[in-house]
Amino acid sequence: MEIDQIKVHYKQTGEGRPVVMLHGWGTSLDLFEDLQSNLSANFQVTSLDFPGFGRSDEPAEAWDVSQYTDFLEKFLAELEIDNPILIGHSFGGRVSIKYADRHDSNVHKIILIGSAGVKPKRKADYYVKVYTFKTLKKVLSLPILNRYKEDIIARYRGKAGSSDYQNASRVMQQTLSKVVNEDLQHHMPNIKAPTLLVWGANDASTPVQDAKIIEKLIPNAGLALIENAGHYVFLEQKRRVAVIVDTFLEEDKGAV
Repeated sequence: MEIDQIKVHYKQTGEGRPVVMLHGWGTSLDLFEDLQSNLSANFQVTSLDFPGFGRSDEPAEAWDVSQYTDFLEKFLAELEIDNPILIGHSFGGRVSIKYADRHDSNVHKIILIGSAGVKPKRKADYYVKVYTFKTLKKVLSLPILNRYKEDIIARYRGKAGSSDYQNASRVMQQTLSKVVNEDLQHHMPNIKAPTLLVWGANDASTPVQDAKIIEKLIPNAGLALIENAGHYVFLEQKRRVAVIVDTFLEEDKGAV
């Protein structure tokens, strides 16, 4: 499919009430293969590669969460998907949260798996990196030094940035900077859809404390905490997650 001159890769399987699966940062729809296969027995399941991931084109400029949400709106309209069940992992959870706030009466249910959206409390070394970088940029704007500015900054980013940051293109690096600094807690109380939170007890990327904040802020939310699993709980504990999701969606099977 092409949306706003961006080629988008997606996969649609099964029949029934629509389920839309939104992947995390740096991954693709392929990670949902087993969960999508399970759900396809009772639902129409659509997964997609967000622009900049998997087999979809990158956006021409850096996007924030709102622009990814705009894109999701156009994607669902193109496929005539109405009142979906949203399943979002990590970054996909961010988009699910913002979409559900915008369309509070047109989202049937939500499943957030290790969802991002609570701005992390930074440690001291983070602020050291930030202010060192800002100082470096000012110093490198001075005469003579400015000719080496881009090269030195690129090297600094490579040493100081996260692995997600280092492995991304320049556009996606800028996108990541926009995305991770956005706190979505103010959206959560506006979400009316029944919401299931699925979390690995050992999740280091989006810690359990985030899940408890989200559970408290979304009015109709419940948390399923799974032991011996981390951020990719749906891959680490496939059968347990499949059973939990199946139970949450039991009454929706066969509905259109």
